[in-house]
Amino acid sequence: MTDDTAAPDTDLPANTPDTELPDLSPAEADHRTDLPTDDTGPVAPLAGRAPVRADSPAFSDFDIKPEIIQALADVGIIRTFAIQELTLPIALEGKDLIGQARTGSGKTLGFGVPLLNRIEVLGEAGALPQALVVAPTRELAVQVSADLQSAAKRLGARVLTIYGGRAYEPQIEALKKGVDVVVGTPGRLLDLAEQGHLKLSNARILVLDEADEMLDLGFLPDIEKLLRLLPAARQTLLFSATMPGPIVALARQFLIQPIQIRAEQDSARPSISHIDQFAYRAHAMDKAELLARILQARERGLALIFTRTKRTAQKVSDDLEDRGFAAAAIHGDLGQGAREQALRAFRSGKVDVLVATDVAARGLDVDGITHVVNYQAPEDSMTYVHRIGRTARAGKQGNAITFVDWDDIPRWKLLCDDLELPFHEPVETYSTSPHVYLELDIPEGSKGTLPRAQRTRAGLDAEQIEDLGGRDNSRTGHGDRGGSGGRGSRGAGSRGSGPRGSESRGSGSRGSESRGSASRGSESRGSESRGPDERPARTRNRTRTRGGRPVDGTEPVAGAPAVGTDTAVSTSSDGAPKRRRRRGGRGRGGADTAAGPAADTTASAADAPAQD
Repeated sequence: MTDDTAAPDTDLPANTPDTELPDLSPAEADHRTDLPTDDTGPVAPLAGRAPVRADSPAFSDFDIKPEIIQALADVGIIRTFAIQELTLPIALEGKDLIGQARTGSGKTLGFGVPLLNRIEVLGEAGALPQALVVAPTRELAVQVSADLQSAAKRLGARVLTIYGGRAYEPQIEALKKGVDVVVGTPGRLLDLAEQGHLKLSNARILVLDEADEMLDLGFLPDIEKLLRLLPAARQTLLFSATMPGPIVALARQFLIQPIQIRAEQDSARPSISHIDQFAYRAHAMDKAELLARILQARERGLALIFTRTKRTAQKVSDDLEDRGFAAAAIHGDLGQGAREQALRAFRSGKVDVLVATDVAARGLDVDGITHVVNYQAPEDSMTYVHRIGRTARAGKQGNAITFVDWDDIPRWKLLCDDLELPFHEPVETYSTSPHVYLELDIPEGSKGTLPRAQRTRAGLDAEQIEDLGGRDNSRTGHGDRGGSGGRGSRGAGSRGSGPRGSESRGSGSRGSESRGSASRGSESRGSESRGPDERPARTRNRTRTRGGRPVDGTEPVAGAPAVGTDTAVSTSSDGAPKRRRRRGGRGRGGADTAAGPAADTTASAADAPAQD
């Protein structure tokens, strides 16, 4: 969907936010094939929600096909945002373009409308794609594809989404049937192109969306290979929130006299001034308590919490669930099915708190996010900008709260200098600090757990998880919540029974970690219940012997070895004990090793009397 920029408070037609979703492990995603071919879950439909200026030009003011204009009008999109107003005249003429605008400014329709306006929809079987859109993450590719399909529903254009994590065969079959527009991620697009299934000889327009994010994810070499497979006579539209050096070099190499436009006036950095921002110096041991109180603020909608590590994301999510909040996590250790389950539950409101790692910061767009919490301070200024950009979208208000550890102060000061933020010395804050209640409108008397009367969300378990096969989706917990937490079911399978540092692992801490259903050190071998795939317990009938005879005085057991103090003996045919041959070797019976060749001889019964 189109990203929404803040606009003057006028009662005017509304436009749509550009929905981008988070990528959690790009390298893995673009080369996995063990997922089904159905959709990755519901995406926000194309719809007009954000206000626009009264003097903004309408889409009908441009030379755009009537079918596209009508499709946009059907969902309430009449007028253009700033980036669209600047982009459309240039892109509709077929010129190369570099569009720079902050996240949430409406880039998708800025390139989507010119793209659909230029292609010729013939509906022929086996038609080669006429347009290619490259996105950094599979979730963003799905959203862009959905928006293009909505804008082209009266045009009849065939839009295909190609990304990793799904089987090749359905995507290849769709290409054989013929498509008009292909939207995909770099890795899978390049795989299919090199295999000869994706033919780009007829592509007349190329769009690189979120180019700087593709650079951050390491996709730049794949992008360069894809560009060399495209015809030289093409139109290229490059959109990026920032313009780092490698992206500028890429534009100079592959774009022809591009025109650069910028929606942010007199500023190369995306604006964050429309977001209410707070920074608190919080102690690591008190962060969970402080967060629990912040999440009880009045009129809080959906909340998005960012962490730097996968481990912390899962730990925070588990802790919030224990405190009564409907929370879910998305991070790289989760299987595809579990990630999609969490996103669907968050969008549908079954959970209202989503804990994510930084890889989600660049794409996630869910309507109704009122609070973004940086549980761990971001590494740099652009990470901070993209994190808090998830709130205050579509002209709405939003709050961004950052917890700053004592060790993060030097880096945080540099970030404040870069963004000109007045938070160089965050106030030392605890969960009982009065100023937190006042600034964030938290009810007096709020505690570290959510009152039962307010626990109205259905929770993550109410959202069905897809059985995607292949990779174990319960690897980090939500696929089999509350299980016994074996060696392979790491994560939230059974929370709260013990920390590893401070993180639950399976169903116990590392030192006394559960293996199956018993601790490692005191595991019951005989009576322990075992799974169907486990080897049954071994049973032995043992008899104590001495000199070849049972200790209890019964008759000797045939073939039973005699147990002595130094050497093992056996019985000869006449009943006399006989020394058994012992195999010497380094590390086995040091005395035998030192004895040399004598240790490898077999003594007769007369030479080796039995030892009692």
